[in-house]
Amino acid sequence: MDPFAVLDWVAGHGGQGVQFSEVHLSEGQVLDAQLLEDLASAASELGLYLEWGGGQHVPFDTNTWSATNLLPGNRRAAEQANALGARIVRSCSGGFFRWDDATPPTEELLQMMADALRPQRRMFEQLGVTLAIELHFEFTTFELLRLFEMCDAEPGGWLGVCLDTFNVLPLLEDPVAATSRILPWVVATHVKDGGLLVDRTGLVSFPVVAGGGLVDLSTILGLLVKLDRPLNLSLEDHGGVFTTPLDDESFLQRFPDLTVSELSHLITMAQRGRELMDAGELAITERERWPELCEGRTQMGLRNLQKLVASLAPET
Repeated sequence: MDPFAVLDWVAGHGGQGVQFSEVHLSEGQVLDAQLLEDLASAASELGLYLEWGGGQHVPFDTNTWSATNLLPGNRRAAEQANALGARIVRSCSGGFFRWDDATPPTEELLQMMADALRPQRRMFEQLGVTLAIELHFEFTTFELLRLFEMCDAEPGGWLGVCLDTFNVLPLLEDPVAATSRILPWVVATHVKDGGLLVDRTGLVSFPVVAGGGLVDLSTILGLLVKLDRPLNLSLEDHGGVFTTPLDDESFLQRFPDLTVSELSHLITMAQRGRELMDAGELAITERERWPELCEGRTQMGLRNLQKLVASLAPET
């Protein structure tokens, strides 16, 4: 769907805005100043908010781990966001780094990221845009807090977090605890629900329709509503399965902030997940099936999320 079709679909199904991760252009369309102006106008006419994508925070080609310059791409994304009247640029740089032995150590990556991002502060501030680093199987909330300290950043400024309420599970973080830790930095969201199991391969996590899984979205929304700034809830859903080994001691050492209590809570969640799956109330969606389920499940997730938000009234 081209970006205008996406806006029409969202407005037609009761949504209030769109966070674009990427833009699929139809034949003849060019992502230039005119298209951005037209997109901003179309969103305004439909009463929709816009958040933008295209940001990067890891200064490497993660296929080869050769160094790259983040500034040109981040400047382009920030300028596009500014032209749209958007204040958020989501940044996503890969994922599952510590699953690959070729990946540099996490603390080394954090230092390199800080060195690459600090000089970009003035650019983001001048354009009035926040780089929202997504929790995307790359770094834990503990590690992003260390990154922000290394960047001399403050909550509500040029750096923030796109809180994905599911993606923390493969990184062995409880979604509620992770939200509490990173809360002051949350400027954007991917509201996503999921299931959790333990089998011989380890901790198995998988997305499910929002409101139909084990992620305590109600408690998380109750935390988010306490923020002293407006926050958009952007629904995300997809298929797939993610496995985190639990019997590999060397792998678990790559999570130095993991506590026994948080891991125990995840195991308890996984036991509940097994019960729900055995009862037919929870199921894995393979990626290959997602195209046929996408539209219907997104509509259902949107309705469920709207009900959750309504249940928080009048706080929201």
